[in-house]
Amino acid sequence: MNAAEPRDLLQKQASAVQLQNYIQSPVSWVRYPAYNDRAGWDAFTGSLKAGIIKDGEKYLTYAWQVVKATDYLEYERTGSRAAMENPYGNNNKALGNLIFAELAEGKGRFIDQIINGTWQACELSSWSLSAHLPYQKTKRNLPDFHETIIDLGSGDMGSFFAWTWYFLHQEFDKVNPIISQRLVKEIRDRIMDPYMQRSDYWWQALSGKPDVMVNNWNPWVNSNVMTCFLLMENDPVKRAAGVYKTMQSTDQFINYVKADGACEEGPSYWGHAAGKLYDYLLVLYSATAGKVDLFGDPMIRRMGEYISRSYVGNDWVVNFADASAKGGGDIALIHRYGQAVKSEEMMSFAAYLLNKNNGKMEVNVARDFFRSIENIRTYRDVQNGKPALPSFGSAWYPETQFLYLRFGGGLYFAGKAGFNNESHNHNDVGTFNLYVDTLPMIIDAGVGTYTRQTFGSERYSIWTMQSDYHNVPKVNGVPQSFGGEFKATDVRFDDKKDQFILDMAGAYPADAAVKEWHRTYNFSSSDLVIREDFKLNAMKAPNELHYLVWAKPDLSKPGTVGLSKEGRTLQLQYDPKQFDATFDVIRLDDKRLSNVWGPEVYRVVLKAKEMKLKGTYIIKIKR
Repeated sequence: MNAAEPRDLLQKQASAVQLQNYIQSPVSWVRYPAYNDRAGWDAFTGSLKAGIIKDGEKYLTYAWQVVKATDYLEYERTGSRAAMENPYGNNNKALGNLIFAELAEGKGRFIDQIINGTWQACELSSWSLSAHLPYQKTKRNLPDFHETIIDLGSGDMGSFFAWTWYFLHQEFDKVNPIISQRLVKEIRDRIMDPYMQRSDYWWQALSGKPDVMVNNWNPWVNSNVMTCFLLMENDPVKRAAGVYKTMQSTDQFINYVKADGACEEGPSYWGHAAGKLYDYLLVLYSATAGKVDLFGDPMIRRMGEYISRSYVGNDWVVNFADASAKGGGDIALIHRYGQAVKSEEMMSFAAYLLNKNNGKMEVNVARDFFRSIENIRTYRDVQNGKPALPSFGSAWYPETQFLYLRFGGGLYFAGKAGFNNESHNHNDVGTFNLYVDTLPMIIDAGVGTYTRQTFGSERYSIWTMQSDYHNVPKVNGVPQSFGGEFKATDVRFDDKKDQFILDMAGAYPADAAVKEWHRTYNFSSSDLVIREDFKLNAMKAPNELHYLVWAKPDLSKPGTVGLSKEGRTLQLQYDPKQFDATFDVIRLDDKRLSNVWGPEVYRVVLKAKEMKLKGTYIIKIKR
């Protein structure tokens, strides 16, 4: 299920030797005005200029925060990421606003504070986040001066300061040349040299091992590393070698993604996965004057359109894995991606989101310098778009095994098969979400605040990751297991019969003693019927059918679970001779969850009254 297809699309576009001739100097390919081009910056920022300067003025007296040793240690001691990431992030936000204010105004008013923030960042032992420092050989959370880790944080900072140097190094030199020299040294020592010296960072996926998971880290970090080489390396041979290595690595992400283009990490991560691939491809396209160009590839377009097709409506999105259930995405990014791959669907979707947001669009995105400046560049283009949502009946992703389908006059179904070692995995093979007039009724809770436990050995001790809290059976008293071998089989979507079928038996461990568990979703104009056909090798405990729901269940009528939320209603009908129905209240003490769902959600449990080696359960869900 997670085997890569060796497409190697980037490497087929150019060799390292060809890149030496293709890559232009930054003066030729960078599309933004030089710092001293005041008329250019006035035109570039347009109506945004005053707001950008005002945002920067807030930080003219900002006190730069110290990231203490104990802030790093807090991750190891309690699992908290915030202790380190908050001061680190606050400094980056301040610096980003100051730099863009100076670029917009051009009077030197912000330079001293920019130098303070830049110097403070250079004094940090590491630009990596505390949560990622266990990738050090020490496995500990204090930065180890023996080893350099390139992660999401350090990659972002490297690219950020490469752009900072590009625009402002002459202004820095007027104050003291050591400032620019220090930046060049830090970017080389922290990013460029270790990237060329090592091929064992897990996210590079250059080990040559088969079936290695490749996720959003790959295009995200590679886009930043490539930017450093393109802006900072003057030797054309070394520059081409660095860029080509990022192409070899980024190809591993493109090889890993299924041909259908779905983002198995969910729409919340689309901007970091497909979206970062777009950033990477755009910079590479620009730097090579279009000689390296993947925007015409159908798969790249499908990867883009996933974000519009996973949008349910009214800010609700399909949220498998660790994705949040709310949020449409980065408006300007969606527009730019759609423009590049010639997708009217994506550009119209971006215009729809902008219109829904009363014409407001995020411009400065903290340490992501490239996204910020690109948002400014494309702000007017997005405003001129024609708002529309995608008009599809069904979106079937046969390799990733996701199905999104509109039916029954206002019902939206999202189901998945897949396997239990997807990126940001939950044990949820065979689960589904159901929305009524865009409102989620049968749900996936998502994920809580990230801690050490979220991505460590304790991940599946967290309830949101367990199959018991997804809309799948508990077989013989046993939930699904984690691992690539735990997967669905016999998966198919028959659009003529309006059926989605899978066998989820393979998602359960041997203790479940399950031979077959075929789940068939049948869609009609008025309801959803779920048929469970099972065969067991032994009877150990009563089977249970679980449904996570947002509305408090009404069990007053035997055979019916009534759900009512914000004027929408749903009935889940079962055979009261087969099942006893109960529900659990799940209190949401984590703000990341309660901000979406409120103080609680509920789990409906249908517990079989009889134990059988084989049988059929039929559940009807209707408005």
